[in-house]
Amino acid sequence: MPEDRGSGGIEPSSGVRPRAVPVISGIVAAEATALLAAAAWYGFQLASGAPVMSFWGAVFTLGLLLAFASWLYAVAVFLFRGFRWPRAGALVAQLFVLTIGFPTLTGGLPLAGAAMLLPAATAIVLLFDKRVISFASRAASDPPAL
Repeated sequence: MPEDRGSGGIEPSSGVRPRAVPVISGIVAAEATALLAAAAWYGFQLASGAPVMSFWGAVFTLGLLLAFASWLYAVAVFLFRGFRWPRAGALVAQLFVLTIGFPTLTGGLPLAGAAMLLPAATAIVLLFDKRVISFASRAASDPPAL
């Protein structure tokens, strides 16, 4: 049974990290790496003069890919450490992957679609495991004083 420590944080019932936490963190980190690879490819295409409708729109898209990859890396690291907030971020990311993976699967690219859907579905199921919820319940600590 989790116990309230009075500081707004809830201590996990045991300090042992459930096996599902590294699995979820690995899935999220792999998705971040895939986005980083997509950003690198997109940036290479942009730098090599590939035709685009709007140069600044393409630069903005590249920035979004890099920002989302960075955010996913942060979600993976802080979920692995047991913080509370990354569970929601990981869930939202998996829902986005599902919205891309399903049309990919049914649109003629079954391997690519399955490669997106299976890890995302696994992560969603594991995010609602009691042990993961109990472990990932640490609130952020007080900010350090100057």
